[in-house]
Amino acid sequence: MNKEILQYLHFHPNSSRKDIIDGLVFTGSDATMKRYLAAEVRNGTITVTGQNKATRYSLSSQAHLLMPINLDTYFANDIDERQVQTSFNFDLVTRLLPEVELFTPTEQEHLQSLHNTFRRHLTEMTDGDYRKEMERLGIDLSWKSSQIEGNTYSLLETERLLRESKTADGKTKEEAVMLLNHKDALRFVLDNPDYLQTLTIGHIEDIHSLLTKELSVEKGLRYRRVGITGTNYRPLDNEFQIREAMQATCDLINSKSNVFEKALLTLLLLSYIQPFTDGNKRTARITSNALLIAHSYCPLSFRTVDSIDYKKAMLIFYEQNNLHAFKQIFISQFEFAVSEYF
Repeated sequence: MNKEILQYLHFHPNSSRKDIIDGLVFTGSDATMKRYLAAEVRNGTITVTGQNKATRYSLSSQAHLLMPINLDTYFANDIDERQVQTSFNFDLVTRLLPEVELFTPTEQEHLQSLHNTFRRHLTEMTDGDYRKEMERLGIDLSWKSSQIEGNTYSLLETERLLRESKTADGKTKEEAVMLLNHKDALRFVLDNPDYLQTLTIGHIEDIHSLLTKELSVEKGLRYRRVGITGTNYRPLDNEFQIREAMQATCDLINSKSNVFEKALLTLLLLSYIQPFTDGNKRTARITSNALLIAHSYCPLSFRTVDSIDYKKAMLIFYEQNNLHAFKQIFISQFEFAVSEYF
């Protein structure tokens, strides 16, 4: 029942106890619901305002951002039937995300253990071995990052293109260029491993420029409106607000001491802002990996992630500002990268 209460409050903040009972068609007693709510207040997942009959319940910032939401149930509703936040939430970047820890102590311990394994394995590798593994990871990342954007090259075709410069039959020139641009961007990151010790708008624009070279994509921050397929969320359409959001994002990420949080926020927020006319999620993935490399952490290839799952996890962040699903993807892909490549 506690999970159902949290789900209800996610979509109905500032509810009374009677609202919750009626909304859930709860058949237990009022005293039982009161105990459920008190338990969640103690856990820090629910906040309380008012007293007596004026008492109202809402999710805490931590719960709103991190509680599980069933994706199958959520996306069973058509795009126009979903209750979503349609506009960019500045409060998310300036107030909510700065005050929460994105990973639980158990998750953080697990990720740190994986990082320690990665660092231990690096001490056993020559520079040549490291470069070879990074090249293999880079091929997988170039393929999956491009596949998520609709590229039809197979992994084997991608490997042949990036290793031997041989294009695949029946594919467009643009598909090959997209993959080769990933290779160039990753080479730049590896040749300049300290590039993203501190994140700036200029650094992000540089990576975007590498990824969109020869693809007829406008360079620099956009100054006109863009839409996102599959959602009623509308990104900012004002160049000055986009720059403001980007600067706030850089400030937030630079303020975080936890490298895993830095990388996860980069993936989510650059995609959420959509600062460029195209190539936003590609730029987010490479920038996030550049940040991991700059801090001597294992980068992610995303090779085993399902493209639809990736898009759903991103959409629910756009629409509900909830990052639980995407966080699970991040953790699983870090596990995979450490075990597969190093």
